Amino acid sequence: MTRNEMTHGHLTHDEVVELDHQYLMQTGKRLPVTFVRGEGVHLYDDRGKEYLDLMAGIAVNILGHCHPAVVEAVVEQSRQLIHTSGLYYQHNAALLARRLVQLAFPSRVFLNNSGAESNEVAIKIARKWGKKHKDGAFEIVTTFGAFHGRTLAAVTAGGKAAYSKWFEPLPPGFIHVPFNDLDAIKAVTNERTVAILLEPVLGEAGVHPAAPGYLEGVRKWCDEKDILLILDEVQTGLGRTGRWFAHQHAGITPDVMTLAKALGGGFPIAAVLAAPRADVLEPGDHGSTFGGNPLACSVALTVLDVIEREHLVEHAAEMGDLLGQVVEDLGQPNPRGIGLMRAFTFAEPVAKAYQNKCVEKGVLVNATDDNSVRLAPPLIISAADIEVAQDRLQGALKA
Repeated sequence: MTRNEMTHGHLTHDEVVELDHQYLMQTGKRLPVTFVRGEGVHLYDDRGKEYLDLMAGIAVNILGHCHPAVVEAVVEQSRQLIHTSGLYYQHNAALLARRLVQLAFPSRVFLNNSGAESNEVAIKIARKWGKKHKDGAFEIVTTFGAFHGRTLAAVTAGGKAAYSKWFEPLPPGFIHVPFNDLDAIKAVTNERTVAILLEPVLGEAGVHPAAPGYLEGVRKWCDEKDILLILDEVQTGLGRTGRWFAHQHAGITPDVMTLAKALGGGFPIAAVLAAPRADVLEPGDHGSTFGGNPLACSVALTVLDVIEREHLVEHAAEMGDLLGQVVEDLGQPNPRGIGLMRAFTFAEPVAKAYQNKCVEKGVLVNATDDNSVRLAPPLIISAADIEVAQDRLQGALKA
């Protein structure tokens, strides 16, 4: 018996489901499986069944589950110092901020805990920048189908009414246009516009990459109109697309970039990078009790070290090509994606049923809606793993 079992008791799957329904708010539908252990690209349920994880905790566990370096970082740092707050200088936070700037672009960093928090910071940066430099301009142009988080401003910035309709009145100041439509952005830009907020690849909407020339055109438009370009790289950042950051494929640099998910390799941590022209936050403008704590920063530094040491950005590009071929070979409409961020669409609304069949076959995917399925496996996935994935994905189609 493990220490956890002695302390908390060993529950059957049915007992877990019963407690979940009784004591946890039912804000989402869970798949019928309880995981108790993970190793590399595999998860194991409470019955001992093995699953190939092609979702990595929604693009979070980029080093797979329980990577030895991450486990060691958690153990060693937790023996020294876990939390102090932002009231004091902090060794690991300073090192992590420097590392992120070195990987990305000249900027300064705010550290917090989640993607939604990072996007809230970016929105506040834009609002203050507008007051200081654009005569009080405050409107942010975003796109339909985007996902920027579930907090009130973030869910308003996202263009999905299903996520926001119960929470009206929503904060003002967000204008939505179709994704990959530069002319639409130009048409709504006016004296109130302060920034454009984009995902380089729409993630929750089913993995829709920016069209060739789109990000370059938006960057040029922002320069012409003297407004900020904010890129939400919460899902695309840190090697997922085969570059450290997805905007590097377009050869541009944003004014503000948000990161989360992969940064902690499974441990909660997030960041906002603001280039010098957008670096407007001052003492008192923002804060985060847990943000940038020594434990989270130690883990994040370790994750970045492993990505670099094991050449996982380049590996993601190579494995992404293989996974992309697997997706194409499934024979379903609109195979798409970039790097290890892939999706396809069923002609009929069977994506959720297919997701369940994949669970039965021992492979984890995500139905983003009734028709679309996405894959976002750990960056450590191998060619052999992808062969197994192909067999199981095909098997689920035939089931």
